[in-house]
Amino acid sequence: MDSKFAIADPWLLNPLPLFGQMSGADYAEIGFMCGLEVHQQLMTAKKLFCRCPAGQYNNNEHHAEILRHMRPTLSEMGEYDGTALMEFKTRKEIVYLLNRDTVCTYEMDDAPPFEINDEALDRSIAITMMLGCNVVGEVHITRKQYLDGSIPTGFQRTAIIGTDGDIPFGNRTVHIRQLSIEEDSCREVSDKGHLRTYRTDRLGMPLIETVTDPDMKTPEEAMAVGQIIRHLNRASGLVRTGSGAARQDVNVSVTGGTRIEIKGVSSLRAIPRLTHNEALRQRSLVGIKSELARRGVTANKISDQGFDVTPIVRGTGCKFIQKAIDKGASVMAIPLPGFQGLLQAQTQPRTSFLKEFSDRIRVIACIDDLPNLALSTQDVPTLSSGEWDRVSKICKVSPDVPVIVVWGRRQDVETAVSEVAIRAQEATEGIPQETRQALDDGTNGFERILPGADRMYPDTDLPPIPLADDRVQAIRDSLPQTPWERKEQLLDMGVGEDLADRLSRHRAWGLFVHLVGKLEGTGGLDPAGLASLLLDRSCPRPASLAAAGDWWDETLQLIQAGDIIPEAVWNSENDIARQLAESRGREIFNEALDRLPQNGPTADNPRELFIMGHVMTELRGRIPGRMVRAWVKEELA
Repeated sequence: MDSKFAIADPWLLNPLPLFGQMSGADYAEIGFMCGLEVHQQLMTAKKLFCRCPAGQYNNNEHHAEILRHMRPTLSEMGEYDGTALMEFKTRKEIVYLLNRDTVCTYEMDDAPPFEINDEALDRSIAITMMLGCNVVGEVHITRKQYLDGSIPTGFQRTAIIGTDGDIPFGNRTVHIRQLSIEEDSCREVSDKGHLRTYRTDRLGMPLIETVTDPDMKTPEEAMAVGQIIRHLNRASGLVRTGSGAARQDVNVSVTGGTRIEIKGVSSLRAIPRLTHNEALRQRSLVGIKSELARRGVTANKISDQGFDVTPIVRGTGCKFIQKAIDKGASVMAIPLPGFQGLLQAQTQPRTSFLKEFSDRIRVIACIDDLPNLALSTQDVPTLSSGEWDRVSKICKVSPDVPVIVVWGRRQDVETAVSEVAIRAQEATEGIPQETRQALDDGTNGFERILPGADRMYPDTDLPPIPLADDRVQAIRDSLPQTPWERKEQLLDMGVGEDLADRLSRHRAWGLFVHLVGKLEGTGGLDPAGLASLLLDRSCPRPASLAAAGDWWDETLQLIQAGDIIPEAVWNSENDIARQLAESRGREIFNEALDRLPQNGPTADNPRELFIMGHVMTELRGRIPGRMVRAWVKEELA
């Protein structure tokens, strides 16, 4: 390779460090910064701006479908949002699957909104206070444009509830920028080519978004702060739990980079690896920018002209290209002078810079059958050397200049060539502001251009909501303790640091409060011993603890009478405790049978499963399922 095109930055030449191979000092050296946007569904009976039920999901039954095409609109300042324009280029058809039990005309933008759900608003105010934020005096509903189809109206209604809070984190605090309440979006079913399909059952459910400052300096800190916010939300008792009830967006930047948002991270455990890899990607892109500047490559020197090379590659031995041609595909090429050696540079583990181009083609041109491009300087078999020579000649460049070839429907291929040029031009300017998708292997891929302020505008359908002082004070007076307040209380009771930390964020906390005042005379059982019992791995599942107060009251009486010792409560040989649980469990089972619903079993839900599903809602975690199944069989016999 010409010495002019030799890569000078060692970062681009050496293998990238894997997660776990960098220290806090290493992250500081590249300027790692991270902030979180934690989305959490509120536990309410109804949705936020209509009266449809919240929390009812329909995976199989749908009564109607709606097809829509999204178009961007001007903001209040007369500007188009970049994300909206990008989504418009995809020419997506959006299909919504509707179930009449979970959606109404409001969500389809065929009816005006109801007034905001007061239960959801009060719950969002409570959590705002628990985060130490200042509650706004008046709630203003705004609209936020979304043209990816996840919201049928093309916009999401949202409102800021509080600002400027702090939560403790080790020996310092993390600043909470704001908490907002908003409508949840649809659930994506599929996204293939120009067709995207959604279910609407989750649409409109009340959701809070907690936004932190970029105060986290390592990937591990980002996960730890996410855990603190998650534990606080759960400690409030005001939120939904379970799969899909909480999601995180993670914002990452490094020195010389920009804020990149990784969307929809469902697991907190995934955050460290994702943020580590995004930091590496940005550092690599900073190096690529410097290399391009050293070579004299600027954005205005990169042409977006594509060349039709379909005739000269027809009959190629490259099977995936020939297969596309046989189906009527066009093949176009675009050269990238000055990018010698850079397209193969590693940006994430097992990921090269070339994938940035492939992602744009996949998302915006909707050419999503992979591979969706070929590179002339790639070290994998694609076109023959003779075919590449002819392609380079058509493009009027020397054989050492990298040429990208794409194939598909003519209009899609023209969009793809344009996107390759745009992404190459962006490389000369630094790191494009993007929203990126978390992938299962800990890397991330392009999702869309990062939205700007132009997508926000006031909602003219709903008036501002003044928050009366007595309403705010009533909420403040009923606030539950935060996890760190619970921990302080436990430490004052003499509970050890580890036990106090675990119990302060455990769902057994309510039962601990119920029982701790009844410990006098229980054979030396103290708060620390009670905490240890409740956190024992053999203890009934947390979901059943609130309903297990009576069982525990009787168990404490047995300890006080000396019939069992605390250490034996969960011993499998402790017949007294076991029989007590079974006896009370059978009573609850019989009571549940008396309340058996009238709609009865179906072909898809036979009688045994029907009864099990009904009674286990009250017995789950208290009595082993195999024992309950035996009781059901006994009743059926």
